[in-house]
Amino acid sequence: MIIILTIIHILVCVFLVSIVLLQHGKGADIGATFGGGGQSLFGTEGPVPILNKITTAAAVIFMVTSITLAYISAHRTTSSVMGDFSVPAAPVEQPSNLAEPLPDRIPMPAAPAESQPAPAFPAGEGGKTSQ
Repeated sequence: MIIILTIIHILVCVFLVSIVLLQHGKGADIGATFGGGGQSLFGTEGPVPILNKITTAAAVIFMVTSITLAYISAHRTTSSVMGDFSVPAAPVEQPSNLAEPLPDRIPMPAAPAESQPAPAFPAGEGGKTSQ
């Protein structure tokens, strides 16, 4: 049913756009391009009554199909493509002690032996500043 409504909706959309473009407007319009200048085809009153009725009918059909498609899509039951497949339950594993527990006291490294203090200036500069 949705496919039929969608096809009708698209056809009505195209028809509605074309019928609106064929109507006589205030300026140059597409109706004059297709020979809409002569009013003798539609009688002495012109195309206004016929095109107005056709446009109104097409607009009503367009609105009905729009509301129907919106209602159907909002109330459609959601199902998954993966609904037929079941996922096997993974076995529950007990946590294992992979890491050893930390010791109560962490040994600190021994203090380094007496060493030479770092020079105040890098080698080769001798404390001179460039001027």
